[in-house]
Amino acid sequence: MDLSESVDAENSDLLQPLRLQWYYVSEEYGFVLPEPLEDLPPYYQPWMEIAKNVTELIDSHSLRACVQKMPLLETHLLQGHRELRLAHLTLSVMTMGYVWQEGENDTVKVLPRTLAVPYWAVSQKLGLPPILTHADAVLANWKKKDPQGVFSMENLELLFTLPGGKSVHGFFMVTLLVELAAVPGIRAIPEVINGVNQGDVTMVTRALESISLAIDCMREALKLMHVYVEPAVFYGIMRIYLSGWKDNASMEDGLVYEDVQVEPMEFSGGSAAQSSLLHCFDELLGVKHEASSGAFLTRMRSHYMPPAHAHFIQDISLSRPSLRDFVLDRASEPLTSAYEHCVAKLVALRNYHINMVSRFITVPASRAKELRLRGEGSGEERSTIAQAPTALEERGTGGSGIMSFLKTVRDRTRGVSVSPSTHPLGAEVAQSNAMAGPAQKATTEASLLSKVTSKLFL
Repeated sequence: MDLSESVDAENSDLLQPLRLQWYYVSEEYGFVLPEPLEDLPPYYQPWMEIAKNVTELIDSHSLRACVQKMPLLETHLLQGHRELRLAHLTLSVMTMGYVWQEGENDTVKVLPRTLAVPYWAVSQKLGLPPILTHADAVLANWKKKDPQGVFSMENLELLFTLPGGKSVHGFFMVTLLVELAAVPGIRAIPEVINGVNQGDVTMVTRALESISLAIDCMREALKLMHVYVEPAVFYGIMRIYLSGWKDNASMEDGLVYEDVQVEPMEFSGGSAAQSSLLHCFDELLGVKHEASSGAFLTRMRSHYMPPAHAHFIQDISLSRPSLRDFVLDRASEPLTSAYEHCVAKLVALRNYHINMVSRFITVPASRAKELRLRGEGSGEERSTIAQAPTALEERGTGGSGIMSFLKTVRDRTRGVSVSPSTHPLGAEVAQSNAMAGPAQKATTEASLLSKVTSKLFL
């Protein structure tokens, strides 16, 4: 094949309808790993026995000793993607516990070879970093108590947990439900792109309506965080075990992975920015982030997501003509309203996230400072909030300056509106009315949202 034939073949591929299965994205589960394995082959039971008891071993201050005695296991016996994902999750949970067993004042400089060597090998095979990521803790860390039952908080269990009790289950499972709530919107993305390529305004409009509804369902799911997660427990106990060794004053030199590399390496901790969801919607709607925020998001995409999912986001960003240009070019009132509605819903979701971060991080951080200065507070506060790592007070577990980052991202989302008179931040209701028309249509949309949410959570 000569160069011209190669170019023709590439152009032909670009003209093919976009399909989720190309990127290992499920029509039913989205980015969530369908039915994760619960156990590894018998050879790997030394890993499983420790990982299943990480919380108890941390409480007894014996996890590090157990890991140091662990045999060095080969990784070539792991078969298939799901075994690799379970192995990565298992090694990740052990690593976070090993590093942070004694809190921020007694961290380690070296991850022992019995953990570091297989962890590195599995990470290389998956294209993931050797640290706990969103792809591990949320996407691959679940099972149903009743396999035939629905997705609900009562029917979901974690495969592995970390210190924090019921709040750990609540945090990861609510985040999982947010991922699942987004699935109809993820399914609609190829419809938008294919509709734009075909010049089909009706198809694009209908798909954008599905995306708006999905973003609303994501926000409804996120509200469950207030029910199932205690802010004091999240801030004071859980956060450190989600933290990494990049942009973290507690581990300024990073971590040496013994027998992998002599020099220490730096990796960011878990972050909502490692979820592919909002990256997809941003790229589809044409949101362009400020340089610093954009660089952080790009790093999360390039190094902390399953490569196939990152490739999906990249292909959305490369689709031409862009959705936003298509909306501006067609000047169709229903199409423009559908696009504006998506922008408004995404801004509203980000506003809600900012408020949640304030409740779960900013307010407890202020209280922690007060407790340390005055030496007061209840026994419960002293055992939770007051024990929180000081290095994370102004930063997210991923290493970002969290509030400034979230507000900048929110503002850039608002700015993508195609109508100068539109202000998604304060006019979500007006956008809904513009989309729905008469009052009875708005009622119908609310009813539909209720049905979708009920189907997901009941």
